[in-house]
Amino acid sequence: MYTTGTAFLEALHERGVRHLFANLGSDHPAIVESMEEAKAASREVPALITCPNEMVALSAAQGYAQVTGQPQAVLVHVECGTQALAGAVHNVAKARVPVLIFAGASPFTQEGELRGSRNEFIQWIQDVHDQRGIVRGYTRYDNEIRTGRNVKQLVYRAMQIACSDPKGAAYLTGAREVMEEEVPRVELDAGQWQAIAPCALPEQGLQALIADLAAARHPVVVTSFLGRSAAAVAELVKLVERLAIPVIESVPSYVNIPADHPMYLGNQWNAPRQNETLAAADLVLVIDSDVPWIPLVNRPSEDARVYYIDVDPLKEQMPLWYIPSRQVFRADAATALAQINAGLAGVALDADLVAARRERVTALHRRRDELLRAREVAGETITPAYLAACVRDFIDDDTIVCNEGISNYEAIIDHLGMRRPGSMIASGGGSLGWNGGAAIGVKLAHPDKTVVAMCGDGSYMFTVPSSVHWMARRYATPFVQIVFNNGGWKSPKLSTLAVHPDGYASRSSDLGVSFDPPADYAGIAAAAGGALALRVSRPEALRDALAQAFAAVRGGRSAVLDVQLDPL
Repeated sequence: MYTTGTAFLEALHERGVRHLFANLGSDHPAIVESMEEAKAASREVPALITCPNEMVALSAAQGYAQVTGQPQAVLVHVECGTQALAGAVHNVAKARVPVLIFAGASPFTQEGELRGSRNEFIQWIQDVHDQRGIVRGYTRYDNEIRTGRNVKQLVYRAMQIACSDPKGAAYLTGAREVMEEEVPRVELDAGQWQAIAPCALPEQGLQALIADLAAARHPVVVTSFLGRSAAAVAELVKLVERLAIPVIESVPSYVNIPADHPMYLGNQWNAPRQNETLAAADLVLVIDSDVPWIPLVNRPSEDARVYYIDVDPLKEQMPLWYIPSRQVFRADAATALAQINAGLAGVALDADLVAARRERVTALHRRRDELLRAREVAGETITPAYLAACVRDFIDDDTIVCNEGISNYEAIIDHLGMRRPGSMIASGGGSLGWNGGAAIGVKLAHPDKTVVAMCGDGSYMFTVPSSVHWMARRYATPFVQIVFNNGGWKSPKLSTLAVHPDGYASRSSDLGVSFDPPADYAGIAAAAGGALALRVSRPEALRDALAQAFAAVRGGRSAVLDVQLDPL
């Protein structure tokens, strides 16, 4: 039979979905049957990737989409599976990554009126009032499949919205009876369901921005996720080289500019300090950044002219958000920067001003690099800087890093010094546990690449490592996972001390954030997925352990390296 389930799978494949990250349940017989029928008929449908945990499933789909731009799909079990997606839904929403999520729904008949009618007790318990409402605050689109006669149109529309800026997740549900419905075939023209075209800067605003950029004495660019587009990185490099503009990254989730570029002046996270370059700026161009600075401790001067360019400049899902700006533009970064560069080609610049600024910024870049290298010296214990610097020696241009270092984000970015767009990604959100699933998705997308996941011990446990490493072995997606193990949750401790530096918590040795006794992190991966399990606590043993880990992964076996840092 040609059913709604069959048409649904066909629609996914037609829209470029090659992997269906699935946690199957009693609501999926039509899809399981259709997949098996497709195998027998040698018809292409998305490959089923069995995911024992739903958050891992969505994290894997996110990682795949982040490095390819091509959304994949996730299949979960009714409202229970929807809730088990957990914080991955938050990450996809905040990172604006396109993914389609499908969840079945409890059958709506109970006496055999239609194929798929209720036949298990759980189908009464899992019947809830508003299943779509569970994730509605995090999705760009949600709908219920009520008939298979237009299921392809619904899938195409869901994907069109998910892939249009600001991108995000689409969520569809369908009851068993609907998915079992026998329906006629429908053929759609995919060319009529494209994502919206990238937005450009309006001409008047463009000319004002170009004039201010050309006249500024101390301009600066601030960005966070411009690097999701390699074209945007190329245009940014062209702009900052032409005008000698320094670039600051704020909580970056991508490689936005090569780390060795002389106009790059580093990244900033939660450090309670004023960035001197930002404070001295007379013009600030913010491109693709949700949090370009934290006003309580770091901000541009009140006299600085701020221009804001983003695909989501109003941040409509953030109730409290504002950055006073001279002009705000909803525009695609690559498109906007190409417009700016083209406009500047006909503008006469003050050559002496640009040359002096280039010399000054290059000196700052060089000085920063010297300070970073000084921190990489081995001491009595392993520091985050030394660990990241040692990892740097084992990665190459065919390596992709999934960075979930949390309190060590900045150290990882500083000391890996990634140069190629797409060579490092982060979750873009605030729900921990992304890196393991993301590494699987990245490896599925690029089986020829070496994939490295870097995380804290807390974020390692959030990844559900038993599921992650079982999947890595089953689907031949080996990766190196490096655990920055400081014995607990460092970030909550830092947050408490930032608000109460001299309070009771500052004098306590146990704030409820330590992991004592420690878990055998590497051992979990070995037991679940046959990973090489390594633990190192001395600097002199680190490089040998890294060599073993990378050799194992390049030979087809995952490796987990538990690195003991100074404890909390």
